[in-house]
Amino acid sequence: MTGLFSREPKDPQKKKNAQKLKEIKKLVKDKKYAEALKLGTEYLQKVPNNHDVLFTVGGIYYLKKKYKTAISYFDKALEIGTYDVDVLLLKAYSHQKLGENKQILQCCDKIKEIDPKNKSVANLLEELN
Repeated sequence: MTGLFSREPKDPQKKKNAQKLKEIKKLVKDKKYAEALKLGTEYLQKVPNNHDVLFTVGGIYYLKKKYKTAISYFDKALEIGTYDVDVLLLKAYSHQKLGENKQILQCCDKIKEIDPKNKSVANLLEELN
């Protein structure tokens, strides 16, 4: 009975999920975005709160110039990892493409809280002025 309560619940899909994540990342690296997007969205139906996959799928939508859809994935990723500068930056860039200056400033303020010397934020804010 020792250690009965200290064990993490076993995820029967853990190996399979880790493999899918590797597949998605490889497809993105190989610039096979349509396949990565399909696999990523299927993965998120089974594991909806995977921060990496949410960020990756959002990034693919950003590359496809579907900024509103990208932002929805970035928002979900930020619910999990509030202080992820990379997600916040891509979200800010998406808002920039949509001409949504108020949201850009909100993202930039959050990034400055986390990383006051972030050069990308300085450049983005300079472009706004």
